[in-house]
Amino acid sequence: MLFNSFQFLIFFVVVTTAYFALPHKFRWMLLLAASCYFYMAFIPIYILILGFTIVIDYFAGIFLEKIEGRNKKIFLIASLVSNIGVLAIFKYYNFLNSILGDFLSFVHVSNPVPLLHIILPIGLSFHTFQAMSYTIEVYRGNQKAEKHFGIYALYVMFYPQLVAGPIERPQNLLHQFRTIHTFDYDRVIHGMNFITIGLFKKMVIADRLLVYVNQVFGNVDNFTTIPIILSVIFFSFQIYCDFSGYSDIAIGAAKIMGIDLMTNFNRPYLSKSISEFWKRWHISLSSWFRDYLYIPLGGNRVVKWRWYYNLFFTFFISGLWHGANWTFLIWGSLHGIYLISAIFLEKPKSIFKSWIGLNKWILLDKFQNVFVTFILVAFSWIFFRAANVSQAFLVIHKIAELHLQCNLAMLCAYQGPFNLILSFLAIALLFLSYLLPRNMKLKYPLLFIIVVTLIILVLGKGENNEFIYFQF
Repeated sequence: MLFNSFQFLIFFVVVTTAYFALPHKFRWMLLLAASCYFYMAFIPIYILILGFTIVIDYFAGIFLEKIEGRNKKIFLIASLVSNIGVLAIFKYYNFLNSILGDFLSFVHVSNPVPLLHIILPIGLSFHTFQAMSYTIEVYRGNQKAEKHFGIYALYVMFYPQLVAGPIERPQNLLHQFRTIHTFDYDRVIHGMNFITIGLFKKMVIADRLLVYVNQVFGNVDNFTTIPIILSVIFFSFQIYCDFSGYSDIAIGAAKIMGIDLMTNFNRPYLSKSISEFWKRWHISLSSWFRDYLYIPLGGNRVVKWRWYYNLFFTFFISGLWHGANWTFLIWGSLHGIYLISAIFLEKPKSIFKSWIGLNKWILLDKFQNVFVTFILVAFSWIFFRAANVSQAFLVIHKIAELHLQCNLAMLCAYQGPFNLILSFLAIALLFLSYLLPRNMKLKYPLLFIIVVTLIILVLGKGENNEFIYFQF
């Protein structure tokens, strides 16, 4: 069930109305049943996978709270292995098997291990990481084990953020299911603002850019440097508006019911460094890797070579989290290299800026930092978007050719100038919105919702395209 579908609109209205109509003690049942229905709207049988990990982690949490010593770590490991095992089978088995097959083929031996013909359960990486954060926090003593099985199941399955986050921590979400939430008009309007902005990002910006990006990446040989560069820039904004749009809708839907989800994006393309970018982009995931991988590895509290290793390894694993493909591993590795390079170049960069006097021009310095950061991020998105490594290097090769000649049809990717102009206007509108104060209160919020909804109906692409991060 897609957020940008009429089916979800009916579902959301019915569930939310019933939520406020029911006594508080029955609401968790409604939300759990609604979340099961929401998930089963994709592939019903996969609800059993969720059920398996929920049961394992529920009992693991109880034992982790009771047991001390070496056995405590055994229960944590058992919980993590069960979660990672499910993820490995459905997401990485065929990828690892193909690597094995390539190696065996190199030594002229046939691969005896068969491929699995299975579809990746939707949002598997998201709810797996959310479940793992629960057992880790219980193990660390930061969270009490949840004794109510239904409440714990709802923590993992809460439908607004079930398939694409934000990846919540138990300290933030669990207690909210026990809090009594009454209907609040201002809160409902605030939530509806989030939802309409999210739908605008998805249907007016992301889905319009998707058409251009798909045409260019689907026929790279037929395009020259300028339209290819444009497609890379457009994909940078497509993936941002697609994913942050989903997060906005999830946050808004939960907020209407009185439940607060964490902020997942904070104007990432205004970042002045790659380090800052990862504090603004997919915050729930980047903070997850920071707290549960990077810091346990030693973070920056180790010798330099080990610090560099920790950075690179964390982003390498982040790339692997995103997908079982060499392109994602290269994408993650690039960001690790970016961060390590920034550490190496910090002092020479400071000396150079002082020498040319750039540090005296504060606004110009900020602009060039934002510009360079965006270029680096956009370059890495080539590997994220490409179907395979060969296509990614073909795109880079086409850009490096600097073949600047192209006709109007090629520049517009055969979609016509109107769609190209709308795409630029949509991106410009996104940046104009950044000039507004973050916590600005609208004088007429309901009018704003109505106007944005009309714009979506007129300019939005109505194909009900899936969200990019559903595949993760």
